[in-house]
Amino acid sequence: MKKRIFSGMQPSGRLHIGNYLGALKNWVLLLDSYECIFCIVDYHAITVEYNPREMRSRIIEAAMDYIASGLDPTRCAIFIQSEIPEHTELAWIFNSVTSMGFLERMTQFKEKSSQHKKNVNVGLFTYPVLQAADILLYKAQAVPVGEDQAQHIEFTREIAARFNYRYGNIFPEPQTLLSEAARVLGLDGEHKMSKSMGNDIALTDSPQIVWEKLSTAKTDTQRVRRSDPGRPDLCNIFSYHRFFSSEEEVETVRIECQKAGIGCFDCKKLLAKNLQETLAPIQSDRSKLEKDVDMVWDVLHEGAKALAPIAQDTMHEVRSAMGLR
Repeated sequence: MKKRIFSGMQPSGRLHIGNYLGALKNWVLLLDSYECIFCIVDYHAITVEYNPREMRSRIIEAAMDYIASGLDPTRCAIFIQSEIPEHTELAWIFNSVTSMGFLERMTQFKEKSSQHKKNVNVGLFTYPVLQAADILLYKAQAVPVGEDQAQHIEFTREIAARFNYRYGNIFPEPQTLLSEAARVLGLDGEHKMSKSMGNDIALTDSPQIVWEKLSTAKTDTQRVRRSDPGRPDLCNIFSYHRFFSSEEEVETVRIECQKAGIGCFDCKKLLAKNLQETLAPIQSDRSKLEKDVDMVWDVLHEGAKALAPIAQDTMHEVRSAMGLR
C-alpha cells in the first residue's frame, strides 16, 4: 500500500511562485507515489486579523491555484479544514500532552508575534498543536513541506510519541519530505516570499506585471555598474533561474554574470521569459476553473466527504484509548 501524506496551505488568496516552488510543484510530483491529502487550512488563517467577508473568496482562489498547478482531484483529496470538526477536537486533546516549553521554542511563533504585535493571541501560540492534529488525524506517514516548516513536523513527531506513550500506540511519527526549493526568498532578497509583504510574484500575474516586479527586484548589492563582475551565487534573482531556466541557461548566466558579460537587466529579462512559460499553462487552466466555480466547491466538499470517515475512526480510537465516551 502507498504511504499517506498530508500537507496544506492557508487561504491567503491567490498563491505565488514561492508557494508553487516550496509546495505545489512538489505535491504534484508525489501524486503517483503516495496517497495524497491536501488541505486548505482556514482555521490556521484566523490567527491573524482578516476580513471575514473575504474568507470564502480566499478559499476558492487557493483551491483553483491548487488544481490549476496540477493537483488532479481524481488522484488526491483536496478539502477545507473547517469542514471536518475532528481537527479541532484532536487539537484540544493534544493540548493535554504538549508542554509549554516546546511551544515557546517554536520559531514561527516568535516571527508571527513580531509581525502581529497588536494581536498576539493564543491561537498563534498553539498553532503547531492544531497543525499536528491536521497531520495525525489521518495518520499521515510523511509531510511534504518547505524548510521553514520542518520544525513543526519534528514537533508533530514529539506529540505523536507523547500521546502513544501515555495512551497506547495509535499515531505514526511522520517523516519530513523537504521540497527541492527548501526556502524561497521574496523579491526583496531578505524575507520569505509573502503576499502581505508585497515581495511576491503571483501565479496569476500577467507578463507585464511580472516584469514590473522583476525590474525593481534586488540583485547583487555589490554590483553597482553594468561593467562590474557579479556574484551569482549571492544573487536572489539567480536563485530563481535555478527553478525556471534550463541547465544550459543557468550555467550561461552564471559565467556571463561573473565576467560582466551580461547585466542584471539581461538576467531579469531571461528570467521573465522563462517564468511566463511556466505560468502560462497554470493561468490557462485557472481561467477555465474561474468559469465553473461551483465545480471547484464540489471538489472541496467531496474531498471532505471522503475523508470524514477516516477522521471519525481516528477519534473513536483516541477517545477509547483515553477512557472517554
